[in-house]
Amino acid sequence: MMKNGGVSIHNDRLLFESLILESAQSGLSWATILNKREGYRKAFDNFDVQKVAQYSEAKIQTLLQDASIVRNKLKIKATVNNAQCVINIQAEYGSFDTYLWSFVNGKSINKQWRAHTNVPSTSVISDGMSKSLKQKGFKFIGSTTCYAFMQAVGMVNGHVVSCFRQLQCE
Repeated sequence: MMKNGGVSIHNDRLLFESLILESAQSGLSWATILNKREGYRKAFDNFDVQKVAQYSEAKIQTLLQDASIVRNKLKIKATVNNAQCVINIQAEYGSFDTYLWSFVNGKSINKQWRAHTNVPSTSVISDGMSKSLKQKGFKFIGSTTCYAFMQAVGMVNGHVVSCFRQLQCE
């Protein structure tokens, strides 16, 4: 989802952005969200977690009129809620990065898949991440979303062995 193509991300703002875009993609095509990525950045104050966490009902109503994003009220409200949850995690763990990367012991998981049909949509780790995030109050964060997120931010190298990016992301 992110431009980095699976290279490890350790920046809280970029991690929040990726998580929100992955959750927004739920039920939609990749192209839809990729085409709206810049709209999301503008609409959600470049994913400034402090600003997004403070969005009022009036701001949410404004966002519902913004054609540059997916105008789904539940997903928009979840983004505000999830920003508040990120702030709580930052207070508890020191950073969102520290919390998220703890699921993979701070190191990328390098898989050696031969074909795209071998790449799973979930894992035991994404199941655990989803469960933990939900316990911390996150919305629209299922295991499939978590696994796609983990690939996008480099927690899991999701490239097949024949892909030129596979070695670059090891």
